[in-house]
Amino acid sequence: MTHPTHTPYDGSAKPFTIGLIPLDLTRWIEPDADLGRYLDEKQRLFREHLSEIFVAEEDTQATQQEVLDLLSAYLTDHHPQTFRRDGDLVSVADHSVDLGDPSLPPLLKAGTLVADDLVIMRRKEDGWHLVAGHVAFPSSWSLQEKFGRPMQAIHADVPGFGEGTRNATLITRIFDNLQVSQPVERLNWSVNTTGELFLSASKHRRPQVATPPTLETRFARVERQTLRKLPVSGDILFTIRVYVDPIAIIASHPRALALASSFAAQLEALDEHQTAYKGLIHQKAELVRQLRALAAT
Repeated sequence: MTHPTHTPYDGSAKPFTIGLIPLDLTRWIEPDADLGRYLDEKQRLFREHLSEIFVAEEDTQATQQEVLDLLSAYLTDHHPQTFRRDGDLVSVADHSVDLGDPSLPPLLKAGTLVADDLVIMRRKEDGWHLVAGHVAFPSSWSLQEKFGRPMQAIHADVPGFGEGTRNATLITRIFDNLQVSQPVERLNWSVNTTGELFLSASKHRRPQVATPPTLETRFARVERQTLRKLPVSGDILFTIRVYVDPIAIIASHPRALALASSFAAQLEALDEHQTAYKGLIHQKAELVRQLRALAAT
């Protein structure tokens, strides 16, 4: 087993908080050995589920192109051994993307270069709206359902983040004041019964798994999210990189005992509404017990 790339359940990122920190732009996108697997899955989803993974309002074409130009330049400049460019053709893993292909929307082309999902947010009268997105790996939400909606509506079912809450007001203020020169990032985590990347159905709509939860059969799904204000359009690009590992992977980590203890503590600290939102009502107690046992070894 390899070690998990990010471990926000170590206490560095508290659940249901905004938790944004400044982002070093040299670390904006983090391609790794899994890139080919993610791009293969994006290609499959493009063929079989395009309407579920891509949306765009008609007046976002220029911003989509801005994203494609910014991202392709960044990747070839910062990761030249992984991304090779010859004219309009960018080669990565076993894939090639023609940046000049007029048959594909620019954001769709951008998304096929990276493991990250890409979302464009735009300021309107009533807040920041999701106006375009290439989201192949949603964590129990539907891109079609969120499309065109303002941030407070997107977060309506997240405990403590609905319309009128302090967090909703803070998020709008953060988006309004985000500077081109200072992007930000955050991490969060969830627990799932599958290691699949494409999870478009809400946890609350999926049938309960009958098998008892174990650290081997439950998966820690970590999201690394970045926010970057685009210099030309003024829109905001939201990137989401998903990492999925069985929780048992932390047993091989050099800080295994501390990680198990902190993960158990974060689970225990979830209140009833937070536990329900994460789909853990029937699993939390047993997972905490097993994590405590691991921490005691």
